[in-house]
Amino acid sequence: MKKFFAQCYIWLLLVILYAPIVFIGIFSFTESKVLGNWTGFSTKLYSNLFTGDMQGTGSLMSAIENTLLIALIAATVSTFLGTVAAIGIHNMRGRGKKAITFLNNIPMLNPDIITGVSLFLLFVFLHVSQGYVTVVLAHITFCTPYVVLSVLPKLTQMNPNIYEAALDLGATPFQALKKVLVPMLKPGMISGFILAFTMSLDDFAVTFFTRGTIGLDTLSTYIYTDARKGGLTPELRPLITLMFVGVLVLLIVINIRNIRNARKAEE
Repeated sequence: MKKFFAQCYIWLLLVILYAPIVFIGIFSFTESKVLGNWTGFSTKLYSNLFTGDMQGTGSLMSAIENTLLIALIAATVSTFLGTVAAIGIHNMRGRGKKAITFLNNIPMLNPDIITGVSLFLLFVFLHVSQGYVTVVLAHITFCTPYVVLSVLPKLTQMNPNIYEAALDLGATPFQALKKVLVPMLKPGMISGFILAFTMSLDDFAVTFFTRGTIGLDTLSTYIYTDARKGGLTPELRPLITLMFVGVLVLLIVINIRNIRNARKAEE
């Protein structure tokens, strides 16, 4: 009975988590402007999304472009900074290592609203004009700790003698980093990049407080503004569905690759 109730509990949680997404996916195949009103199967919303034949096309497409570009820049820079920081933290010893690790965890536990307001006040204090640059810097700030957390376990699993052996064989520290450390840390770096990219795509609070008043919109701020007008643009339903399917496919591919690598390592 305990096993039965445990399985029921897990399935109930999965239904609660994924039912809204499935609901949006189903109603992305109807032309109704009201979510929940089925008017027959249609792919017109998908057609409108890709052809731009909809109201507010310019602002939505601009928001999507800004979101993807900011997320790509933030994830790339965060992966570099996070990897270097993780290597530095791994090589530390004693209380200093524990203190830095603790400080790295604070931004991840800190509510987004506090991070957003803090960065907003910092930019105002420094007299930095808020806009594209401040949003990118803010995203790098809160994404980097996640990369550090993804890379550190790979450093712990790695044999430290391999790096030292490369130095003993005549490699410079940069060559050893490039040809020894980076290939071994690549899975953690890829995981950190994907996590940072996803966190940047998902962010609203930090972006809202650091974008300024120049009219810069990401997808999250666009949806917020659109919802305040009294409803959501119907084409957002296929867009959200495509984003979810894309992330799902990416995770499946990564998991399959990890399983194959684990099997090869066992053989």
